[in-house]
Amino acid sequence: MARGVALLSGGLDSGVATAKFAATNDTLALALFCSYGQRAVSAERRASVALAERLDVPWREVSLPWLGELARTAGSALVDPDRELPRGTAERPGDAASARAVWVPARNAVFVAVAAAHAEAAGADLVIAGFNREEAATFPDNSAEFVATGSEFLRFGTRNSVRVVSPTVDLDKRQLVAAARELGFAATDFWSCYEAGEKPCGTCESCRRSVW
Repeated sequence: MARGVALLSGGLDSGVATAKFAATNDTLALALFCSYGQRAVSAERRASVALAERLDVPWREVSLPWLGELARTAGSALVDPDRELPRGTAERPGDAASARAVWVPARNAVFVAVAAAHAEAAGADLVIAGFNREEAATFPDNSAEFVATGSEFLRFGTRNSVRVVSPTVDLDKRQLVAAARELGFAATDFWSCYEAGEKPCGTCESCRRSVW
């Protein structure tokens, strides 16, 4: 039986990936929430905590302020409220330009490494990540190739050869929403918006991708 540490941001992708893993006979040892100064941190945290409680998995927050500082230096609108977030449309929710506007340097690489350290310490052998093939078209760190090379990297970087798995990596957003419904979730169980208002903005690239 495998044991996993899940990267649980509170968004649709990570929520479905974690829930799909939890639905197997394998064990979730921990859910990790990474805070790095992102604009939506408060809303994401609430969703992440609620999902972890629903899935009955221990939850922990990892603070990475230096990553937010690097992202701000790099000009990421994801951490800098003075920068305009990319606004998608239903027909074109995001592209390479919008991806650059919210890129955080090596974010998923850092997250996976942090989760792998927790996994090794807990005697777990998997890092569960919520990637998807739709965003992989513009975010290479969402791709199946990233999962495979991440596992190869961790084979040498951890004593117990922790691997990266993503139960959602072959799905697009429409399929992710369908999977969430099948698992008994509603749109309000997740927070995928780049902003942290009372409700999702509905116009940012992430909201446009996650249409219920």
